[in-house]
Amino acid sequence: MKKLWTLCVTLLSVVTMASAQTMSCCAKPAAAPNATEAFAMLASNEDFSGGHDAPLPFTYQGNGEMIEFKTTDGQTSRAFAIKSNIRSDKYLLIIHEWWGLNDYIKQEAARFAKELPGVNVLALDLYDGQVAADADQAGKLMQGVKTDRAQAIIKGALLYAGPQAQIASIGWCFGGGWSIQTALLAGSKAKACVAYYGMPEKDVTKLKTLNTDVLFVFAKQDKWINEQVVEQFKKDMATAKKSLTVKSYDADHAFANPSNPKYNKAYAEEAHAASLAYLKKGLKLK
Repeated sequence: MKKLWTLCVTLLSVVTMASAQTMSCCAKPAAAPNATEAFAMLASNEDFSGGHDAPLPFTYQGNGEMIEFKTTDGQTSRAFAIKSNIRSDKYLLIIHEWWGLNDYIKQEAARFAKELPGVNVLALDLYDGQVAADADQAGKLMQGVKTDRAQAIIKGALLYAGPQAQIASIGWCFGGGWSIQTALLAGSKAKACVAYYGMPEKDVTKLKTLNTDVLFVFAKQDKWINEQVVEQFKKDMATAKKSLTVKSYDADHAFANPSNPKYNKAYAEEAHAASLAYLKKGLKLK
């Protein structure tokens, strides 16, 4: 019996050692989350989700239509489109907030289409048709976004725009980070990029590939995309030798969203005017 016990202990020791060696030599450590995934993780933070009150009821009634296009993962996606009245290779890609492609985003698309004549406006849908009605649902949708799928949608939109396209991008919150990713994916086609209080790209190697400068709209009272995040982005862009303009406002996260109680109309209009002027310059509009 003693020999049998000794044998069992010895076997258990060998298995344990083998498992440890396998873990240390062969197992891959979990990959660090990228910028957009890191921002999505905030959805589990009660302070973050609690700071986003449900959008006020609103129905958009105006120009535009939903279009469908192929994505690079063999699927399809839809976008809200307002096409230029004249033939144009200039495009503004709009990325929605964590609520999804709702009627507020469609209204923003219509506003930019009116203010940027000669530009095709596409409001992309990174939630594949889902729209949140409350913060809990929005958090789940944002966390559920797979990087590969979101990139496939953006790449599909770039292919839809065509080989001669000149691309500008803009987004808020969740969409702010993805606006920067859109500019990176657009490569040489990228002409302008606006990001409202979104998570910046942290990989300097990627930032070096940017073909455009970036306009970053920053809310000083934002607890998440805070001063530290912005200062690091400034350093990273400087290291990458890329131009960055930061517009700061003494407001809170989502101050530019008219459906949010934290909406600050004066600052929102000022930021919009700055964004509009920047987009016109990047797309070389008169």
